Amino acid sequence: MARRGPVARLGIMGGTFDPIHYGHLVAAEAARTEFDLEVVVFVPSGHPPHKKDSRLTPARHRYLMTVLAVATNPWFEVSRVEIEREGYSYTIDTVKAFRERYGPATELYFITGADAILEILTWHRVNELLTMCRFIAATRPGYHLDGLGQVLQKLPPEGRGRIHLLEVPALAISSTDVRERVRCGRSIKYLLPEAVEHYIYKNHLYVSDAEAEGVEEA
Repeated sequence: MARRGPVARLGIMGGTFDPIHYGHLVAAEAARTEFDLEVVVFVPSGHPPHKKDSRLTPARHRYLMTVLAVATNPWFEVSRVEIEREGYSYTIDTVKAFRERYGPATELYFITGADAILEILTWHRVNELLTMCRFIAATRPGYHLDGLGQVLQKLPPEGRGRIHLLEVPALAISSTDVRERVRCGRSIKYLLPEAVEHYIYKNHLYVSDAEAEGVEEA
């Protein structure tokens, strides 16, 4: 899953990474330095239950783009734990896998966006999940936090105290915008690592359905 040996503080960066971009990478690095994490493991999602109706790029592409993106950072790693799991990918199952791998002495920090935290009350077995790890909710500058405060108030006090906010300027970049830019033939340079940009174009990702089918048949 990730490196062997004792780890005091481990970051788990969850997401679809469709595609991964500099916002994800800057958020992970900011969390690593701010919370003194020894390693951050990126976990591309397999079959996220909250995106049942959306069409995700095949997991193999999202995984390989993530590997390319983190290759130059010695504190970053990538795990296949979710994309190899059958059925829906629930965060609690992923956290349990890391807990079993690293043991009770390792403090786990799950890194995600503040938008995702807004939906945390709907997450599978959320109260149990909050006893197993801390959350780092990355926000962009000027993010409206009123809604988040209302959500947190509905959590038990002990769980509420395990969610930490982290402001990350680069989060103005979004995967949705990157995909739309590719579809429209607009530049995505400097929004994500060059290796990921080349991978997207080489594999004809995020083009129209007709174009994608043509590539698959070729």
